[in-house]
Amino acid sequence: MAGLCRFGTIGLEKPPQRGHLHPMLNIASLVIGVIGLILAILALFPFLGWANWLLLPIPVIGLALGVLSQSSGGRNLNIVVLIIMVGRLMLGGGII
Repeated sequence: MAGLCRFGTIGLEKPPQRGHLHPMLNIASLVIGVIGLILAILALFPFLGWANWLLLPIPVIGLALGVLSQSSGGRNLNIVVLIIMVGRLMLGGGII
């Protein structure tokens, strides 16, 4: 039984390795969230509320990447950015 291991009958198989894609998705989500937050803050100025309509896809894309990653930091940041943008749109009636 010298050749038996927990991954197969012969000790030649490698154990499954975690991919490096999941941490990168969280980093990409965080970067997109920070960019969206900066642009959302600029859109808080009077008469720039309409810019939120153009900027809404940014945190949505970041949220999608955050959901695919294993961490929740990027996802949570993009949710906050979405709440800020939608709140600003609601306060301004969707235009102002």
